[in-house]
Amino acid sequence: MDDYLLEVENLKTVFSSERGPVTAVDGVTFKVKHGEVLGLVGESGCGKSVTAESIMRLLNEKHTKYEGEILFNKKDLLKLTMNDMLDIRGNKISMIFQDAMTSLNPVYTIGNQIVEAIMIHQNLNKNEANEKAIEMLRLTGIPSPEKRIYEYPHEISGGMRQRVMIAMALSCKPNLLIADEPTTALDVTIQAQILDVINDLKEELNMGVIMITHDLGVVAEVCTRVVVMYLGQIIEEAEVNELFTKPLHPYTKGLLKSIPKIDGDRNERLHTIQGVVPSLSEVPKGCRFAPRCEFATERCLGEAPLIEDYNENHKIRCWNYRDILVEEENYVPISTR
Repeated sequence: MDDYLLEVENLKTVFSSERGPVTAVDGVTFKVKHGEVLGLVGESGCGKSVTAESIMRLLNEKHTKYEGEILFNKKDLLKLTMNDMLDIRGNKISMIFQDAMTSLNPVYTIGNQIVEAIMIHQNLNKNEANEKAIEMLRLTGIPSPEKRIYEYPHEISGGMRQRVMIAMALSCKPNLLIADEPTTALDVTIQAQILDVINDLKEELNMGVIMITHDLGVVAEVCTRVVVMYLGQIIEEAEVNELFTKPLHPYTKGLLKSIPKIDGDRNERLHTIQGVVPSLSEVPKGCRFAPRCEFATERCLGEAPLIEDYNENHKIRCWNYRDILVEEENYVPISTR
């Protein structure tokens, strides 16, 4: 029996609004093992970041209601007091946020911001915490870390700020790291360096990682399994190789087709998924992707599909995926494999 680090079971995150309750995450279920990198992908507005913030319980709970379970080392985070959650956040579960510049406090030095977390969670004095901060900055590849700790966020580059965020997140050696678009707005060279840092530290600490991104290139490089989200729901989940070689959901196929190819025709237009992600206050009655799907039928428009097992490691939420597979030239039925 697998010993999972994190088990998210039928998670619902509901916001109160002037128009009534809005369900941003609807029945999400996935698991993360020690040493595993789970990719969470989808367009903006699909619920990826809200899922992460729900795991950390960062949302204002005066206006947010959770349902389901978030089991971390078999302990349900949704049943913990806020004081208990404070002990877990930044200590056993850490998060790297999308924009390092807005996540770092501009009036405190880099060193002060890392030292604060270390002193709170590891019971070290200021000198010991300062040495630990320098060690973590050096581990993430920042040159002259003993000087950088006295600098302010605006004095260093975007790539270095992101490394500072990684140093802060990993300073207490967490069991689980949630990386929300950690390479957004960085050039490709810095992206590769950041991903290498996360992967090396994952191996060293044997921690689980949730990599939230819309960049499928990042997914292919670092993830072991992938969860594809659309409008608050999981629509497909598979091991990374299987998802890239045999995607089942039309939405996943569309995402993969939209990736530019090095050997592609430079004069050919990139594939696009027609339409936009609907508002959460206007969720379609049937399949949530149906209004944008070229394979949609009357059943898709009127009846919401449940997620089901395609095989032991591949889940899918689609009424028509079997028919779509039959039409594909390279389709080989599971029974003949």
